[in-house]
Amino acid sequence: MAEGVGSFRMVSEEEQTLRAQLQQLTTKDHGPVFGRCSQLPRHTLQKAKDELNEREEAREEAVRALRALVQVQAASGEEVAQAVADRVQGRDDAFFLRFIRARKFNVGRAYELLRGYVHFRLQYPELLDSLSLEAVRCTIEAGYPGVLSSRDKYGRVVMLFNIENWHSEEITFDEILQAYCFILEKLLENEETQINGFCIVENFKGFTMQQAAGLRASDLRKMVDMLQDSFPARFKAIHFIHQPWYFTTTYNVVRPFLKSKLLQRVFVHGDDLSGFFQEIDETILPADFGGTLPKYDGKVVAEQLFGPRVQDENTAL
Repeated sequence: MAEGVGSFRMVSEEEQTLRAQLQQLTTKDHGPVFGRCSQLPRHTLQKAKDELNEREEAREEAVRALRALVQVQAASGEEVAQAVADRVQGRDDAFFLRFIRARKFNVGRAYELLRGYVHFRLQYPELLDSLSLEAVRCTIEAGYPGVLSSRDKYGRVVMLFNIENWHSEEITFDEILQAYCFILEKLLENEETQINGFCIVENFKGFTMQQAAGLRASDLRKMVDMLQDSFPARFKAIHFIHQPWYFTTTYNVVRPFLKSKLLQRVFVHGDDLSGFFQEIDETILPADFGGTLPKYDGKVVAEQLFGPRVQDENTAL
């Protein structure tokens, strides 16, 4: 009987070292959140290799294959496929690589994500068409949502939402989603973020019954659609903290919309934050999220995203 033949690859000492390093990372081992990534850390390149099936020599071919698939699908005449081809016209290779990374170098699945990205924009034009950058900036300055200036120990971007002082009469749910979409587009220009993904922390301390009653199922569905298959982003965890008992009613509206993969990444902590702090280091969190830093200031983040505000030259002396 013929002897079975197997295959194996020798793992280099460098790879072993990098994989060991990935198990012991701290918040200081990653690059900046804002701006483009000048050079990926070696341990992040190893993570991309292990988790996303990324190989330097395969990037160019994968992008070519995705571009070709866009044209093949558009030739079918199907409406969304044609919209995809129109939307990506003139886009550079880096844009396509985001979708390929988000789907672990499976070109077919990357195309489906690209369809989802375009379909979301067609389905909810109010979130992305004719945006007022000044209005988006004001929403971000108010802290809806927030973004930490340091990555967590896994290299993820941490986004924050503090519901206590939110009044829908002042800032609408759509305006908050517009700000989320703007931030995601901006931060996904960074390759380190494409690989490591995002973590969202929702602080429901002070969440009132009036706020709960004002949340429409259609708005919550829109939010879930944003998080699922509509951006080339890896949403690795969603943490809820300090939620009151009636939060369950709101969560039960959202839960049926969540796919199993995202559902497994939702963590509801209540007031016991011991498990939460094992994931998110207190030293990078602001005081209003249980951390050791000063209270969150959205104006600082808005300046990182938009640049400094121009001072009014007509200031009275």
